[in-house]
Amino acid sequence: MKVIKVVVSLYLVLLLNTVALAESQGVSDTEVIIGSMNDLSGPFAAFGAPAAQAAQLYFDEVNANGGVHGRKIRFVVEDHGYQVPKAVQATNKLVNRDKVFAMLLSLGTAHNMAAFKLLDRKGIPNVNPLTGARQMLQSPVKYKFAGTASYYDTVRAAIAYLAGDQPANNICTMFIPSDFGKEIQAAAKDEAGALGLSYAAETTHKPDETDFVGAIGKLKEAQCDVVAVALSVRGVITAVATAKKIGWDNVRFVGSSAAFHTAIAKVPGGVTEGFYAGSGWEDLEARVEQPGVSEWIKKYTAATGEKFPGTGAVLGRSAAEVMVRALEAAGRELTNEGFVAAMESLDFDDIIAGTRVKMSADDHVAADEIIISQVRNGSWVVLDKIE
Repeated sequence: MKVIKVVVSLYLVLLLNTVALAESQGVSDTEVIIGSMNDLSGPFAAFGAPAAQAAQLYFDEVNANGGVHGRKIRFVVEDHGYQVPKAVQATNKLVNRDKVFAMLLSLGTAHNMAAFKLLDRKGIPNVNPLTGARQMLQSPVKYKFAGTASYYDTVRAAIAYLAGDQPANNICTMFIPSDFGKEIQAAAKDEAGALGLSYAAETTHKPDETDFVGAIGKLKEAQCDVVAVALSVRGVITAVATAKKIGWDNVRFVGSSAAFHTAIAKVPGGVTEGFYAGSGWEDLEARVEQPGVSEWIKKYTAATGEKFPGTGAVLGRSAAEVMVRALEAAGRELTNEGFVAAMESLDFDDIIAGTRVKMSADDHVAADEIIISQVRNGSWVVLDKIE
């Protein structure tokens, strides 16, 4: 009888260990594999490429100091060029061939949503995707963790700020008719309704569109006071430049976090002067003297040869710290369940993004603040911060 009990006990231990291993894809005694399907060559590469690079540099530093609980972090990044079919292919490769433990910094709303079909089935955490879409926390939420406040919330907050700062009657949008663009469109419509303003006009565009003359003419004719934009970085710059070229200077353009980019502020000749954005983090330039920020800037510029870290690099570095802190909190016996619990326990000041990271079982958004900023003299200046 004792022999049977011992055999049963050993079987249960073996079974539990097998289950734990099954839940811990991408984890070995010496390594944990993190994946990312990103835009390194398409219209949003200005975000994706530096984000991946900054994350890798942070992981390199962590690995050089022994890794996390003795494990080195291997970061595998696949380029989808902002094409959903390629994003699906990349996700399949990362999950089934590379056997990643978690996904990090995956770019694109529709791209992440397509990937969820596989990630949800496998129980693979998706951390700090490079999109502020509300769908990043769609059901089932358990393994999904957003980095910042949503496009919807930031755009509504920004439009409310602009309408309160100066009179506005007509709200309009320029957007890529994707899930990303439709969220900004919905935000503009809903905030116009909430404020008792008119939602006057809208124009739709391709991700790589470069000619906005007709669209700007249409919006001007509709007497738009505020235009919310959901375009590529280059598209935002070109649209704003087109408005100024035709002398339409009594309109205010505003973007979401997808338009809150260093490149937009730094366009030569003041082309984007006055542009607004609602985002989930603060621009780095005004905080260069803060402890921790200056040290990171020096490390980043020395490693890359760049003059200054751009917005993508800030997001990459911020997300990498979230990942490392969660891996540390999860402990040596790393499982998906333990990692989720660790993510839900995070509470720290993110000095690189200028926000507070705090999550719980009921809140899978790392940082909830909304920052309203404007381009002034080639730099982003904070106008308001909503906790």
